[in-house]
Amino acid sequence: MVKFGVGQPMRRVEDERLVTGKGKYTDDLSLDGQAYAFMVRSPHAHARILSIDTEDAKNAPGVLAVWTGADAEREGLGIVASPAADMLKNADGTPIFKTTRHLIARDTVRYAGDTVALIVAETLNQARDAADLLVIDYETLPAVADTAGALAADAPVVWPEAGSNLAYDWSFGDEAAVDAALKQATHVTRLKLINNRIVVNAMEPRAALGVYDATRDHYTLYSPSQGVHSMRNFIAQFSLKIPVEKLRVVTEDVGGGFGMKTFVYPEYPLVLFASKKLGRPVKWTGDRSDAFLTDSQGRDHVTEASLALDKDGHILGIQVDTIANLGGYQSQFGPFIPSLAPRNMQVGVYKVPALYNRVRAVYTNTVPVDAYRGAGRPEASYLIERLMDQAGRETGLGAVEIRRRNFIPAGEMPYHGGASLPFDSGDFERNLDDALAKADVAGFEARRAASAKEGKIRGLGLSYYVERTAAGMSDYARIALDGENGMVHVWTGQQTNGQGHETAWTQFLANRLGLDVEKIKVHLGDSDVLPGGAGTGGSKAIYLVTGAIGDASDKLIEKGREIAANELEAAKADIEYRGGEGEPVFAVAGTDRKIDLFAVARLAEGQADVGELSGDGEYNQKGNTFPNGAHVCEVEIDPETGVYKIVRFTAVDDFGHILNPLLVAGQVHGGIVQGLGQAMGEHAIFDNETGQLITGSLMDYWLPRADDVPFFDISYNEIPSTSNALGVKGAGEAGTVGAPAAFINAVIDALRPFGIESIDMPVTSQKLWALINGVRRAAE
Repeated sequence: MVKFGVGQPMRRVEDERLVTGKGKYTDDLSLDGQAYAFMVRSPHAHARILSIDTEDAKNAPGVLAVWTGADAEREGLGIVASPAADMLKNADGTPIFKTTRHLIARDTVRYAGDTVALIVAETLNQARDAADLLVIDYETLPAVADTAGALAADAPVVWPEAGSNLAYDWSFGDEAAVDAALKQATHVTRLKLINNRIVVNAMEPRAALGVYDATRDHYTLYSPSQGVHSMRNFIAQFSLKIPVEKLRVVTEDVGGGFGMKTFVYPEYPLVLFASKKLGRPVKWTGDRSDAFLTDSQGRDHVTEASLALDKDGHILGIQVDTIANLGGYQSQFGPFIPSLAPRNMQVGVYKVPALYNRVRAVYTNTVPVDAYRGAGRPEASYLIERLMDQAGRETGLGAVEIRRRNFIPAGEMPYHGGASLPFDSGDFERNLDDALAKADVAGFEARRAASAKEGKIRGLGLSYYVERTAAGMSDYARIALDGENGMVHVWTGQQTNGQGHETAWTQFLANRLGLDVEKIKVHLGDSDVLPGGAGTGGSKAIYLVTGAIGDASDKLIEKGREIAANELEAAKADIEYRGGEGEPVFAVAGTDRKIDLFAVARLAEGQADVGELSGDGEYNQKGNTFPNGAHVCEVEIDPETGVYKIVRFTAVDDFGHILNPLLVAGQVHGGIVQGLGQAMGEHAIFDNETGQLITGSLMDYWLPRADDVPFFDISYNEIPSTSNALGVKGAGEAGTVGAPAAFINAVIDALRPFGIESIDMPVTSQKLWALINGVRRAAE
């Protein structure tokens, strides 16, 4: 048996490097002669740029250049593209309004943090000092930051040429069927929900180091990303307007991405442009304050929804009307996130005959919004699971029974019916039953009574989430053997951001080739190595890359069989590959004549027509996978202070076949905490009059800490997916999808003695105290 093969809880191979300070992040990289870039940001959320006087800044000590939007226009610089805008049409079939985002704002700024100038100097401090010497004359304009308020007739308009703040009015589903369901329903549950805006707050800020080689007319960008190939393509085609082969993008270690590091930001093409103009490398590193103002943010929806039920509590239809905030510009995939990304997800794991989903996306004078861990699916899951709990209370069926009555049964898999998702596998009732047992729901009332004796209130909340992972795309891998040193080198089209990809690929390839993991080295992102790559996002990495690595290893073995046949003086058809025990060989079938894998690699290196023993693989995943599971949350609240504590959290997940339980546990833990973070306190708040970000630092923006959450009780039911050979389902976003509704439902359950039936995220102690005391005062 291969040491640490597939299915074993192998510790992460990258951790020793990272925890001992040997990781290589973009800011760790410095090149000879590099200069430093500083981005000057708009202090106004909405203003016209009347003039910029750069003279004093250009003459400041150490300053090499200053560029404004007018300079960028003269230089022919392009835009930050939003390809998702071309994926959508309005409900009436007309094109949606597309914004144009220049690398440096030209005549108007549309959020506080918009880039208005680029300064490059010998040192970062010199560039910062020069920024204070710029004289910028702004004409401030009225701003709008409120999501639903952006559609008001008297709201300030972010893009006057659009005529309003409406970016698009998109719909999906059968409106007539849902209208009919609502009319004939025995009971209709209605909710208005707010999905609060989130600042991503990745541990590592964004950074970029640009290098232009004049001898080759070629650019190289070093930057933390979630995929080097898409970044290369968008920068080359839209920002610099050069052939893609003239740009190489390199990403090594990345300290957290969560969707935000997928996208092209103005700083990336700007350091490349500056390097060409100055003839030396140019480096930019963002700081935490800058990240609050310039990193794409997440969520920010206002939704009204209705759930129609028949007399037996079966769902007849669901109606969803969402207003989604895109910010000041369409970010790279911003328009896609509230519309196509969660399409059909609002029905969860239930039999739903009809769905009608309308989305109106709006512009506001706020930071652009894009994908954030889960990217539309947490919002959809939160919606349906809040509806199900509310319906259970209103009908008297309760949270468990109403779910049981509407689950798609395991016996009907694969399932294709009504508005429900096209599930290939799953056993939802089993997962729920296991979660209820592990959470000791049967003993909850006794625990509630014990809390009451101490003057506290206790609540229990459920959610049953499902996540649709990405599909319909290809990924690539390359495997090359170093015969001299006995190592296997691996490159893939995915980019690790802390999830443990290096370990997963190592385990899979060790199992595939019969090698010990110590002989495998995974290399990070380099757009010159592979023809393409899907990038990391959508919980697709495991099945896409294992498919590509599998194809690459098959091709490597096939090439090795030919070389071994020649060396062993046998027909190629008689050569078999024998892995296992950490000493893989090529052998003549039925004999003990064999040659070591690395000996074959050394032979290949000595043959001019071969050069190395390697394989290039490609894999296309057509079908989605559907990770799903039950979350049970238990909270205790002190009604005198509003202070609360999550006392239990249980999750039973179905991720299909699990390659490494330790990696999965890490992803589930992190995902749950990130979901709870939004539900418990994270909130990007903008002043609606000025558009200023009020929670613009970690002094004002709450983040969850270790003592805010309990130890999680997590377990799995491995029900294989039929959409890929390994039977795996993505796990990276699942915790974030399921946790918020479970927590909020628990809080609402605790508040029932006060007659409080709803509460929006985030639930702070201050909010709880105000609600409870508001009820008490009203009763006096």
